[in-house]
Amino acid sequence: MNYQFSKRLGTFSSSAVREILKLTQKKSIISFAGGLPAEEHFPVAAIGEAFERVLAAGNKALQYGLTEGYLPLRESICKWMVRKGVTVTPDDMLITTGSQQAIDLLTRIYIDEGDVILVEKPTYLSALQVFRSYGAKLVSVDADEDGMVLADLEAKLKQYKPKMVYVIPTFSNPTGKAWSLERRQGVLKLCRASDALILEDDPYGELKFGDASVTYPSLFSLDQHPKGSCVVYTSTFSKTVAPALRTGWVMADPDLIRHMARAKQAADLHSSSLDQQTLHQLMEHFDLEGHIEFVRKEYESRMRQMADLLREQQWPGVVWNEPKGGMFFWLELPESIDTTELLKTAVDLDVAFVPGVSFFADNSGKNTMRLNFTHNDYERTIIGMKRLNQAMESVLVK
Repeated sequence: MNYQFSKRLGTFSSSAVREILKLTQKKSIISFAGGLPAEEHFPVAAIGEAFERVLAAGNKALQYGLTEGYLPLRESICKWMVRKGVTVTPDDMLITTGSQQAIDLLTRIYIDEGDVILVEKPTYLSALQVFRSYGAKLVSVDADEDGMVLADLEAKLKQYKPKMVYVIPTFSNPTGKAWSLERRQGVLKLCRASDALILEDDPYGELKFGDASVTYPSLFSLDQHPKGSCVVYTSTFSKTVAPALRTGWVMADPDLIRHMARAKQAADLHSSSLDQQTLHQLMEHFDLEGHIEFVRKEYESRMRQMADLLREQQWPGVVWNEPKGGMFFWLELPESIDTTELLKTAVDLDVAFVPGVSFFADNSGKNTMRLNFTHNDYERTIIGMKRLNQAMESVLVK
């Protein structure tokens, strides 16, 4: 058979993280690569009880569901989002198969080939995959510790007239940064004036470290919403409950939601109704806030452990900042070092990380790397960092 693939196939690239995870399947490897939560902290018993309650309702629980998502779950999420200063109705949201699908659906209905999307430098690599698959032109915007640099954003809004701006303002992947309130307001003002839609990705917003009084309002909550908002907000249960449930949600102007629902009908009819019903039962009968607080404290402890280990290494020319939340450390090495090559040495020593180049729309950042601190326990992190130090010593001159 002579398979005649579509031209679009050439726009798909493999995820660096997915490929690295394949390399790290042997038990001897300690991986700091994937954005994996700690499995030992999944609420297994509570999920099991929620699942049993769903099945106890009878055969109807196994029937097809609505494309927009299980209504009681949407109602529960709306109540949950009030905590974040967001007031919406179930008609203003769509349940998705993870927040990754929300990125795909919005791009599918909003972006034509050649349209410009502005992204942070660096940004989430799997979002870049999606944007490229639809033929978008990606332009990076400079960022510092407080978020997108407004002067650079303003200049690129004028120069490129982008259709969309993709951001992760709260504990970004890969850098762990949290934007200042001034930057959030500034980005909103500039994008609204330029008629550029903002896609706000917020998978890590619940995983805040440090001073509990410090708040990081979503761009969606700062904008008029939902009607007429220039922000599309998406989040997920993957980092707070369990990624295997593959359940996320997106909130936006109801017209946008309606078109995204049409695209979702063509993609998968609806996300798993069984998982949605289970999550609804979990939200109604389980202390989700208490669980998140426990996980947040555990992850903060693991973050501080890795920060201490990084300080102990004293690698010359290596720069890193302590994340304010989320799941990752971001390291910048001397410009002469290619971390893709360094990874080969690391894997030979049974430790893995993600080379940073995959997070840059312009393929820069060859001297950067991302480390996950949430997945491994205390002992494995110590062993893994010793192995990483061996790899680093092979390229760094002390």
